[in-house]
Amino acid sequence: MAELIVISTLNGVLYGMLLFLLSSGLTVIFSMMGVLNFAHASFYMLGAFFGYQLTRWIGFWPALVLAPLLVGAVGMAVERYGLRNTHKHGHVAELLLTFGLAFAIEEIVSMIWGKSPVDYRVPAVLDFPAFTVFSTNYPAYKIFMLVVSVVIFIALLVTLKRTRVGLIVQAALTHPSMVGHLGHNVGRVFMLVFGVGSALAGLAGVIAGPSLVTQSDMAAFLGPILFVVIVFGGLGSLPGAFIASLLIGLIQTFAVALNGSLASVFGPLDPSLGASPLTDIWNVTIAQIAPILPYLLLVLVLIFRPMGLLGTRES
Repeated sequence: MAELIVISTLNGVLYGMLLFLLSSGLTVIFSMMGVLNFAHASFYMLGAFFGYQLTRWIGFWPALVLAPLLVGAVGMAVERYGLRNTHKHGHVAELLLTFGLAFAIEEIVSMIWGKSPVDYRVPAVLDFPAFTVFSTNYPAYKIFMLVVSVVIFIALLVTLKRTRVGLIVQAALTHPSMVGHLGHNVGRVFMLVFGVGSALAGLAGVIAGPSLVTQSDMAAFLGPILFVVIVFGGLGSLPGAFIASLLIGLIQTFAVALNGSLASVFGPLDPSLGASPLTDIWNVTIAQIAPILPYLLLVLVLIFRPMGLLGTRES
């Protein structure tokens, strides 16, 4: 039991921080621009594939820097030539644009790299066990992922709350005309914000790619749960996204490790009932329903607290 708790906690925190690293970019974009980007997980996938290709050419560490910059450049181009033109038509037009963009990126990636997983490996310098817990070796690369996620959280929080750049960006959202009169290019500010948010998704892809499977449909696996995180934490709230990421990571990780069911707690149902939906539900284990737990949590949050844990807006 002690081994289960310790290992599941470590894996849950790591998974939660990966979710935060991915959701932080979307949170920044929404909090600063009010744009809910459905293609954000696709930028994560682009980061993974750019990281893979650059790693083959120039090595992992240069790829760790260059790949997010390339994804950020793609994001800025999307904002400048796509979202800026559709913004005047409202949020529905923005959602449709990013929704279509997600499918386009997936098809482009499939055409270039194929649909099969690529051989994106952990760099040799980090391919060793960091420590051993209950005879289980914990990889150093996972610790590296955790450290990067924590550093990004602190850097974002300080930048948005304590620097002049953060104040200008936040003011540009609520009082764009005033910021413009002060000599700042509001359009350029929004473009840079969208680029930074996209680059954060790309960074998540670069560091998660070697640990997870890098393939053309990887955005579909993390994309839906990404929106669970930002809604649960509160739309536009960076601390809320951090807390929600950790909670969802821990909940899902512990749920996968538990095989308990109603039958194991209260005993089997009367055999005379035969096969029925009630019998099936009675025997379903927690591990079997683990994938849907975050979405059940999302439903409950939307019903009882639509603004999320630390959010200040409901739409």
